[in-house]
Amino acid sequence: MFNQMKLLIISHLSCVICSPAPHHVGGGGARLHPSIHPWQLSDPLLFPVRSRGTNQSRLELSKMLQIGDEAACFSAVFALVALGTRSPTGASLLTAFLYVFVVMFRFPPVPAEQAARALRPGAPSGGVPAVALGGGGHDAPENTLAAIREASRNGATGVELDLSLTADGVPVLMHDETVDRTTNGSGPVSGLQLVQVKKLDAAARHRLKDKFSGEKVPTLQEAVEECLRHRLTIFFDVKSQPDKAAAVLHEMYKKYPVLYNSSIVCSFEPKVIYKMRQTDPNVVTALIHRPWRLSRFDDGTARSLSTSGQLWLGVLDVLLDWAHHHVLWKLCGVSAILVHKDFISVDYVQYWAERGVEVVGWTVNTAVEKDYYQKVLQIGYVTDSLLEDSDPHY
Repeated sequence: MFNQMKLLIISHLSCVICSPAPHHVGGGGARLHPSIHPWQLSDPLLFPVRSRGTNQSRLELSKMLQIGDEAACFSAVFALVALGTRSPTGASLLTAFLYVFVVMFRFPPVPAEQAARALRPGAPSGGVPAVALGGGGHDAPENTLAAIREASRNGATGVELDLSLTADGVPVLMHDETVDRTTNGSGPVSGLQLVQVKKLDAAARHRLKDKFSGEKVPTLQEAVEECLRHRLTIFFDVKSQPDKAAAVLHEMYKKYPVLYNSSIVCSFEPKVIYKMRQTDPNVVTALIHRPWRLSRFDDGTARSLSTSGQLWLGVLDVLLDWAHHHVLWKLCGVSAILVHKDFISVDYVQYWAERGVEVVGWTVNTAVEKDYYQKVLQIGYVTDSLLEDSDPHY
């Protein structure tokens, strides 16, 4: 009961209203205010100072920044509550409660060395890590064993895989809630038995369907074993059902302990990440984030048709983004944050680096963008194709 209460509070912190989670980390392409982040509207650390000192100096700077983050965070909470309730006493009590909650129930991140092994695996020719989205949905049918093999052949250091559960509780790879978009079948994944899912052609709607005809939807275990054979890092993308997903992944980590150093569990939903850390605190985790996601679809169009509705969603976007940058990452103890490529800059990467968090960009689909990530940002990225430029996959 108490654990459920903690997850409920985290859920409220991460989403002020009920809103659909974005489809996946591949929903790029929208160029919404590429130089403006919601958190910058109120954050005093807009241009963080770069640390050029010794490791000890960097550690001290990181600690100072985190103390400053906490002070700014709880000061803002107190001010907002005080303005809303006109009760300094009530605001003080609520702020104190939230502070105690965060301090008592936050998870420390996994050791930096372990996180680095998963997030910074050796890339070919000394480049930055390149992660194939769904195994590289442009080069092969997404979330299939063929895609994993193609990703390895084409030089990827890792793959992002989408976790779903069948009606009989078997974890399989499927990005959408239904099988309609990628297979020759129809209906929700959760409404189909594994034996039914295994009859589907996962290449039926792919541009290279003739080359990959008959490719099946793999189980999570089949996909993990294929990745391990090819020594690929795995980004497990979990979209819902935190309890079931955490239990399934925990069993996978127990069966294949090498995953602790070669995989990351990531999600748009902080409650999923918190539940994963609660189930197994030794797992490397990451939050996925796209600024303005409550008010804008992946392609940049407004979610609300009314001006007032869109304005309200924009306000919620600012609050959610602020929570990501000041509360949620620390509460969950994440080692990385996966951010939409249009909102990443050198200063943004440095902001997180000073807090011990790695930034990974998505979805980086052109040679020009990849070159920028290699030479300027020097961080890993997620892509639909390792071979050629491709359109963003929504």
